[in-house]
Amino acid sequence: MTAMPTQAPPCPAPTTERTDWSALADRVLAGDHLTVEEARAVLACPDDELLALIDAAYRVRREHFGKRVQLYFLMNAKSGLCPEDCSYCSQSKVSDAEIPKYNLLSRDKLLSGAKMAAERGACTYCIVISARGPNEREIRAVEEIVPQIKAEHNLKVCACLGLLTDEQAKRLAAAGVDRVNHNLNTSAEHYATICSTHTHADRVRTLESVRDAGMEMCSGGIVGMGEKPTDVVAMAIQLRELGVHSIPVNFLIPIEGAVIGEPIDLDPRYCLKVLAMFRLVNPDRELRIAGGRELHLRSLQALGLYMANSVFVGDYLTTAGQTPQADYDMIEDLGFEPVLREEVGAC
Repeated sequence: MTAMPTQAPPCPAPTTERTDWSALADRVLAGDHLTVEEARAVLACPDDELLALIDAAYRVRREHFGKRVQLYFLMNAKSGLCPEDCSYCSQSKVSDAEIPKYNLLSRDKLLSGAKMAAERGACTYCIVISARGPNEREIRAVEEIVPQIKAEHNLKVCACLGLLTDEQAKRLAAAGVDRVNHNLNTSAEHYATICSTHTHADRVRTLESVRDAGMEMCSGGIVGMGEKPTDVVAMAIQLRELGVHSIPVNFLIPIEGAVIGEPIDLDPRYCLKVLAMFRLVNPDRELRIAGGRELHLRSLQALGLYMANSVFVGDYLTTAGQTPQADYDMIEDLGFEPVLREEVGAC
């Protein structure tokens, strides 16, 4: 695995030709796909055209999702102790980060997390473990608890358990898991620089197993790991080609002790351009602003919801998010409204 740079990726140079962002949105709404060159142009949008770009992306978001925002709640069900060497992750075997380390949470704690998800207005409960892939005990635990979670709280369940076999995916589907998260994280070309213990192709195969088992695919990536803008575009287009249902976009939170642990300074305007590009490339897919939104979007965070239609309410895996009330206020101040749990069929 190549040593990782700690500086933020450079923003692409602004294009010299002015792009008609509204016309681009018209084409997307008519069913056209953005080309690679057009997606790169979005990331290179001059700052003085940023509001026009956001307006174009919002037209696409509004057409498919109105002013609704879907809330997710994440439970770190097994922390640390991972045998993989992902350089961005505080839970990997090569990380010295001071984080909680524990095996799979008890049934009662997982049920308590589901109760909290319901109380916070989430309609999807995400069960995440740190692992290369689940062992038999972990698969059985998910199989046993999912029906109870759904019966007691009317929540959808998303499982993030690492690499899956076809058989494991089928078992999760039979247990009632609605969706599996397995992020591509970056482009195929860049992947070997962030991990050496598994490949980008391994991750794609897991998504294919999820799809073939009849579950929804949730997959996105992380911006700020030394990738080029071309890598971000390649990832967005690959997610479109795979037909994923939900795309979480993370902005790297460097954690002291992880391989990529030095602070970085992602430009908040560039982060908004990333979200706009993902929306225009994947117009009818759920787009979630995930980890790092508070850190890197800063005072521009609310603008992200003009392109994304989903957020996590609460904390992330090993870092804190903003308070749920701050999220509710942000959504309300925009004139948006959360999807209610009673509408879970629409989530």
